[in-house]
Amino acid sequence: MCRIAVLSVHSSPLALPGTRDSGGMNVYVRELACRLGQRGHQVDIFTRTSGPAKVEEVDRQVRLVHVPAGPPGTDKEGLYQYLPELARKIGAYAEAQGNPYDLVHSHYWLSGWVGQMLKARWRVPHLIMFHTLAEAKVAAGGREPPHRLQAERRIAQEADRIVCASHHEAEILARLYHVPRERMVVIPCGVDTDLFRPLAQEMARRLLGLPQGRPILLFVGRLEPLKGLDALMRAVALLPPSVLLLVVGGEEDHAGRRSLRDLARSLGVEERVRFQPAVPHPTLPLWYNAADICIIPSLYETFGMVALEAMACGLPVVATKVGGLQETIVDGVSGVLFWPPRADVLAHRLTELLADEQLRRRLGQEARRRAQAYAWEKVATQVEALYRQLLGPRRLVACHGP
Repeated sequence: MCRIAVLSVHSSPLALPGTRDSGGMNVYVRELACRLGQRGHQVDIFTRTSGPAKVEEVDRQVRLVHVPAGPPGTDKEGLYQYLPELARKIGAYAEAQGNPYDLVHSHYWLSGWVGQMLKARWRVPHLIMFHTLAEAKVAAGGREPPHRLQAERRIAQEADRIVCASHHEAEILARLYHVPRERMVVIPCGVDTDLFRPLAQEMARRLLGLPQGRPILLFVGRLEPLKGLDALMRAVALLPPSVLLLVVGGEEDHAGRRSLRDLARSLGVEERVRFQPAVPHPTLPLWYNAADICIIPSLYETFGMVALEAMACGLPVVATKVGGLQETIVDGVSGVLFWPPRADVLAHRLTELLADEQLRRRLGQEARRRAQAYAWEKVATQVEALYRQLLGPRRLVACHGP
């Protein structure tokens, strides 16, 4: 058995995906931890809280430790200045519990900063999964603070291993961060193929109160500029009036939602776009199965777990040819990739697919088949093997398989 300290400091793995700072990373941390716990490993996930310290039982052998740091209302961007406090408190908590961890597994650069401190304090290996890279986001048109760019580069150089969700991410780390290839391991994200599975479309629409017989497009995710929702709205304006777009994600009062509503109104498609706040993860399969096509118009995606969830439900995905989406989706076989990320290009691909039900069915069937290769158990097996490799011969007995 391994004792694993998992760091997800800026966002709890129990937070609702699709809201503010919560997304695929939260699902990844929770699902992987539970699979490792089921294999007999002890997993403690540390996350920052502005409330009182507490410990929650998440699953067998998996605990969530809430560590207070910084004043209430501190957001992700303001958390950097409280990382030393977090590192001290996590270290003190673990040592007071008498829990010498075998390794530290960090998620996102903020956690990686803390992970490097704990690596030195406990003298254990540290591996990180960045989930997003600042250099790649900037290249796609995003904006990131200089301190993130500097800290992320340093963490990438100093961590013992980096888990990359795709070969594309590994290429960026090698080219822009100058990380040696031997310190990177490509292990894709996973999907629960029992939860995400094909269901009858008619039943799914009935349960969600959606119209029968009408073409439905689906977007799932956070409402942020790099997700490409403005191009999607403009593409809907080029499609027949019968087409309905569902946007699932964000909060009711989210500024991004207000902006998108204004855009829909200005394009004359307000009645053809429905906004649904982020829904609990177990209910997402209903939304995927109610749709005809899932759309991911992102300008940047390290992996894109939404694509994998939709594929597991047998739903064809139309996505931009960026990042890990290029590896998950085989164009014309298990989905459709488009480039450049313009509204007219997207509308053209959607028009082709909406007009060919047989093609949609064929793409969906192949998508479901390919999604089986990403089952969480297979991901956990690869991560566990990496742990054993990091711990070396003297510690192999501490991190045995099932």
